[in-house]
Amino acid sequence: MKNKPKKTTATIMIVDDSPTNLSVLIDYLYNSGFKILIANDGESALTIAQRGRPDLILLDIMMPGMNGYETCQCLKQDRRTKDIPVIFISALSKSMDKVKGFSVGGVDYITKPFQQDEVLARVTTHLTIQRQKKDLAKLNATKDKFFSIISHDMRGIFTPIAGASDIISRIAEKYDDARLKKFSGMMVISVRIAVKLFENLLEWSRTQQIDMPFEPSNVSLTHLVNETMGLFQEHQKSKNIHIINDIIDDDLQVYVDDNMVKTIVRNLLSNALKFTPSGGKITLKAIKVDDFIEVSVSDNGIGINSNSIDKLFLLQNAKSNPGTDGEKGTGLGLILCKEFVEKNGGQIFVNSSVHYGTTVGFTLPEARKSP
Repeated sequence: MKNKPKKTTATIMIVDDSPTNLSVLIDYLYNSGFKILIANDGESALTIAQRGRPDLILLDIMMPGMNGYETCQCLKQDRRTKDIPVIFISALSKSMDKVKGFSVGGVDYITKPFQQDEVLARVTTHLTIQRQKKDLAKLNATKDKFFSIISHDMRGIFTPIAGASDIISRIAEKYDDARLKKFSGMMVISVRIAVKLFENLLEWSRTQQIDMPFEPSNVSLTHLVNETMGLFQEHQKSKNIHIINDIIDDDLQVYVDDNMVKTIVRNLLSNALKFTPSGGKITLKAIKVDDFIEVSVSDNGIGINSNSIDKLFLLQNAKSNPGTDGEKGTGLGLILCKEFVEKNGGQIFVNSSVHYGTTVGFTLPEARKSP
């Protein structure tokens, strides 16, 4: 007695007007463990696909009425069936026929007369790819939800801590207690570093999400830089570092995502402060270069050796060296800057000499003129 084939959860729809071809494919694929749906023409294939949602479609090209190319196009235009992989199976064997099949959305092309083992191998391969795509989509959805929850909860934790540390610092100033001022100042800096680390991790995680918003508009570079610099007044004062802002031209307008560029400037200023010793200086400049504005943040800090510069933007080499006051980091800052600069249509570069300082520059597209 012949054993019944072990059924899988995969359903294949075969679309062919030839009873012989249908019979051969149905018997072979059924015996290989697949569930089978059948359509004899393009019109019925669309209806069956919409209702049955097969995992894969084997589609003949030469059929009466709607041919296979037209059927595939309709499948790909319907949100209910657009993600179902379509393998063309046809006697048409010219390259132009195969190219057309791929151009309308097919994932593979089998020429008749076919070998049954070849059909099974291709079907199995594309079902595996489709399953992996679905698994990846689920993982990405889970990851995005996880980061969303972490973002919400961590912001709720950091906000009151940051506020409380500022209050304690002001109280210490009021009562002029040297020890209290010292430790409250240390706490303020530590909290701000923790907030920055969290923001970098959060921003980087958002760059890994498919639906990360990108909303460019014409922005005043001068206003953007001034607004961002205000975040570093206390840190600048505590390290006795002078920040010189030469970006004062109100005509410097760029077409960028405002939040992304603020993140870039914030990270570059934070890095410069981190690696510049007490008494040092940091300079911000901007010049017009063709249709771009080139922005630079320069310091006279400890610098970077030439062998390390090429590795600054590689995730696998992401690491953070302690700053001149022992400040810690994640190593994600410059990686994040590179991704955001390129997302905005610019490029980033680094020039540095050990003991002489570092310049990090990046370009941004000029503002778009009103029509």
